[in-house]
Amino acid sequence: MQKTYVLDTNVLMQAPYALESFEDNHIVLPLAVLEELDGLKRAEGEPGSNARQVIRFLEQLRRQGNLLEGVPLPGGGSLRLEVNHIAVPLPDGMDPSSRDGRVLKVCRGLLEEGTPATLVTRDIVSRIKAQMMGVPAEDFTTDQVPSSAAPYTGRADVYVPNELLASFRKKGLPAGDLYTVGQDGARQPVRLTENQFLLLRSDVSEKKTMLGRFHGGRAVPLVHGGARPFGVKPRSVGQQFLQEALLLSADEAPLVIAKGPAGTAKTFYTLAAGLEQVLEAEERTYRKILVCRPNAQFDQDIGFLPGSEQEKISPLLRPIVDNLEILLDLDGKKEKRTEEELRSRIDYLFTTGVITAEAMNFMRGRSITDTWLMIDEAQNLTPRQVKGIITRVGRGTKVILLGDPAQIDHPLLDEQSNGLSYAADRMRGSPLCVQLTMLPDECERSELALDAAMRM
Repeated sequence: MQKTYVLDTNVLMQAPYALESFEDNHIVLPLAVLEELDGLKRAEGEPGSNARQVIRFLEQLRRQGNLLEGVPLPGGGSLRLEVNHIAVPLPDGMDPSSRDGRVLKVCRGLLEEGTPATLVTRDIVSRIKAQMMGVPAEDFTTDQVPSSAAPYTGRADVYVPNELLASFRKKGLPAGDLYTVGQDGARQPVRLTENQFLLLRSDVSEKKTMLGRFHGGRAVPLVHGGARPFGVKPRSVGQQFLQEALLLSADEAPLVIAKGPAGTAKTFYTLAAGLEQVLEAEERTYRKILVCRPNAQFDQDIGFLPGSEQEKISPLLRPIVDNLEILLDLDGKKEKRTEEELRSRIDYLFTTGVITAEAMNFMRGRSITDTWLMIDEAQNLTPRQVKGIITRVGRGTKVILLGDPAQIDHPLLDEQSNGLSYAADRMRGSPLCVQLTMLPDECERSELALDAAMRM
């Protein structure tokens, strides 16, 4: 049975391809949505680009027929503009001239005509207002990650016969030699994902453990377990796994996705591994470190801030600088370096191009090669943005997506719809992607930070 969906502007701004995502159902665009798209078409960055893409698609449809009467969509269904229902009353307190009010009038008017229309919007408040008017409303779920009781963490605890541990050290073990234990105490075979990290426990003593990775159908030992990138030593199992993921070559693992709560050293370790391979390696592995750190209002605000691009984005890079101060002070012997000394060394990294920083809306159309590309706070990216970043990667570049899906600042994203979760879901099992979720008890920031992470 075909359905009718009324689309809000925010759906198209996050997913400009949404008009082709409703199969053989009918789509209605209120005039208020068209007017808002027109107002956004000259905006900087992602908003303007998405608005222009939708408008160009609407122009293609206009050439095929009358948009007021309805035009068939390429994948089935139809789309039409709705300019009626101006006089539909709204509940007291709602502004009838507001964009939200005009969209809700269309929904209510269609229902009164006998058309069972559903409002599709990313705005939670709009869905609440729709409920107040008896209008069915739902979120746009095409790009959302399915909610799961057991999300993929990129790591697993398994048991191995004690007599096979020596063999594991030399050449690894097939998955058939590993097992887990069910609630009834019976052995159960393991189901592993390519590049999943493993904590292998001896079946004689659980304290006898080894670390590995599932690769090419076998559990293999970590290659970089003894490394100390830029003098940093891993302090937890999670950090040892993260170190392995970061130090694998760009040919073997060009994409790393690291999730987890604040204080688990995701950014710190990524910077350390990047500096090691750009500055300390005998043969320079990457030309430079490129840092991007989006925030919720970045695309809209940067064009209006004074100064150069670097001056505009410098407030967003303060957490990066904080981590650099710690890293550059590690070899300070007994005495801590002064603020002036640390600032001089950090300025040197930026002025010489060892580390560069760019705004997300300046990444469009680029092909990035031989670069250590770290995207901090990636949970504030949309699925479209994260796809754009990964698909711009050229040869020799390693992309590291870092973030915590539970700490989202973007008003239209949540734990299921953000770019970090989207990339993790779509890239799971790829031989070119290594994923890891850091655990709250692996917080290394301070005892207070660990205690707060566990309690709050």
